[in-house]
Order: sequence, then C-alpha cells, then structure tokens
Amino acid sequence: MKHRILIADDHQMFIDGLLSILKEDSRFEISATFKNGAQVLKYLDINGAQDLHLLITDLTMPEIDGIELNQQVKENYPTLKTLVVSMHIDGTKIEKLIKGNVDGYVPKNAEKDELLLAIETIVKGEKYFSSEIKKAYTDAMFENRRQEEIHLTEREKEVLKLIAEEYTTQEIADQLFLSKHTIESYRKNLIAKLQVKNLAGLTKQALKLGLLTND
Repeated sequence: MKHRILIADDHQMFIDGLLSILKEDSRFEISATFKNGAQVLKYLDINGAQDLHLLITDLTMPEIDGIELNQQVKENYPTLKTLVVSMHIDGTKIEKLIKGNVDGYVPKNAEKDELLLAIETIVKGEKYFSSEIKKAYTDAMFENRRQEEIHLTEREKEVLKLIAEEYTTQEIADQLFLSKHTIESYRKNLIAKLQVKNLAGLTKQALKLGLLTND
C-alpha cells in the first residue's frame, strides 16, 4: 500500500528536495504540496483526509504556522499523522507541538536516512523525534521547572526592580525605608536564588525569567 503524503513549506527548494527523495521510494506518494497552513486546511476541508496518511510541515509559514496547523489537523482530521521538519529548534515550540499531539519532529539538516526513518516510523503509528529535538525539549522543560522554583517575595521583587534600574544600595534603602544592611541581605539572597554571580547577572537573569514585568 502506498502512503499518501501532503507537504507544506514556504520554501520551494525544500519541497523540491523532499519530492526528489520521496519519489525514489515506491512506498510513498505525494498527493499535494502547499506554501502555508491555510492552503492545507482549505484542501482538507474540500477533500477530507480519509485517503491521506501523513502531513509533513514546516514550522514558520505565513498565515497559519506549523503549530496551529498541527493543532487544527489533530482536532479535525485525527487520522492524519503530522511530521514537523524545521530549521528552528525551539524548546518552547517543541513543547507546544508535543502537547498538540504531533507525531514527529526532525531538523531540516537531518540526513536523508533519518528523514525516511521518521516517515516510516510515523506511518506505522509510532512517534519519532530526532535526538537534537529531544534534547531541546528536555532542556526547555528543565528551564521551565527552574523558573517555577524561583519564588520571590513582594519585597524581593521591589528590590530587584530597583537594582535593575541601577539604584545604589543606599538609594534603595532610602526608597524603601530600610537599612542599607537589610538591602545588602536582600541583594545576596536574590543573587543566590537566581543563581548568578553579580548584579549585572542578576538583572540579565531577571529579564530572561520575566521577573521584572509588572503583574
């Protein structure tokens, strides 16, 4: 049985490369190619997905990107498998795709053999994620957990904000009606909590973790 495949990517060169790879393999048949997710959804709306097996999609595309496309396909055409092939290796995006029940993800620089292995694995009903994608995902999960573990008191947030605004220890003490010694203690605690070495690192890490945004 031939496995019928859809391809969505806004780079024609990638589509052409994928076509040349898959045309060499008699198990696969390309049903259609598209420039973005909106075209895919329009096609599926007209033709349905009952005779289709796999959608290979890029992540960043105009109109509807790979994340939203995967979500809509899984909601409306659950029998259609999805494989993301992208040069973007972003742990947060990978997490969204995994939560959206994507069937696989490989980077665009993957070898031909790995791409074919991913397709074979997915059409058999299993998941496939390249080692590079798995690492990016686990790293992102670790970072998320670390962020969740950082709990600052309201006073610590006040001190952190003033440090970021380059107030001196004495100026912060005057502003908050506290002693200089107390502010120095807060500063040491913040450096320890955010696991940095100095005030510059403190501000940088606080920005990265979104701790300086106004609630």
